[in-house]
Amino acid sequence: MAAPTNSKTTDEIRLVSWNIRMDALSDSITVDETIAGLPTELPSDPESYFPNTAERPWSERRIAVANTLLFDRADLMGLQEVTKRQLDDLEILLGNDYANIGVGREDGKEDGEYSPIFYRKSAAKLIEWDTFWLSDTPFEPSKYPGAGNTRICTTAQFKGKSGIFTYMNTHLDHLSDEQRGYGLSLILHRAKYEAIKTKRPVFVTGDFNSRPDQLGYQVITGQVEPLELNSTFTEKYSWSDQQEKEFVFKDLIAETVPERRSGDYATFTGFADPDGTDSYSRIDFVMAGSNGGWKSNSFRVAGTLTDNGLWSSDHKPVISDLTIYKGRY
Repeated sequence: MAAPTNSKTTDEIRLVSWNIRMDALSDSITVDETIAGLPTELPSDPESYFPNTAERPWSERRIAVANTLLFDRADLMGLQEVTKRQLDDLEILLGNDYANIGVGREDGKEDGEYSPIFYRKSAAKLIEWDTFWLSDTPFEPSKYPGAGNTRICTTAQFKGKSGIFTYMNTHLDHLSDEQRGYGLSLILHRAKYEAIKTKRPVFVTGDFNSRPDQLGYQVITGQVEPLELNSTFTEKYSWSDQQEKEFVFKDLIAETVPERRSGDYATFTGFADPDGTDSYSRIDFVMAGSNGGWKSNSFRVAGTLTDNGLWSSDHKPVISDLTIYKGRY
């Protein structure tokens, strides 16, 4: 997106989307115990690189997850599949520079996976936030008919030097293509409402469980028409005919010049051997609204496999460096 010529005050934001893999092999090992068990001796060349790459417990993965975010100095992070234990652990490991928002999807409190937003407090100030469910009853904990799981979207307004911007984070269903289409239709409608109301940029991150050739991705990028939505949702988030404007989301990989993109594109790997690439796919995204006010400076899919065969997650983080411009658009 072209920069406004009168821009003087901007925000330089590193935006991350990452499904960190739920606490599937749960144990009772604490953060302190994990840290105490880390090797202190200098590393030596191993007998073999990338030994067993099978999934390991969260207690073995959490340091790598936190360090990826810290080493890359992420400003705003939309995470997925986060259980309450994982949320609490990341609060400890990321430290006081970060805060987070979000709820458990099963009860709107602490039960079930979160789709939280972590944010660096010095990068942006939280104004307000809420959660809605990606179902036909979006204002209460609920599951879309035929979906494998309950799904949610966390929505927040932040204020930086450039002004207010909206950030949405989500995780779509792994089984139902229809739910993905419906859920992203809800998100697109809410995002358009926020763009019209604030006249400011809107961003979305998430594990869409949808490849670019599938319904969900095609809905949110404007390739196919959104599905018909719950009327209470569209009435709450409505705009006048005079305000009607075209709005879709732009995939930031396509909005970044080729020389500033990484060589990795696949975001889902499973816990596979590095040579077993048959199941890799691109289903995790960072997107920005077509109403503008932003520029994508770089786009990267980060590595998550270490020499000792540890996958920190079965997904890779998607990282975008953005400039957000001052003014109204």
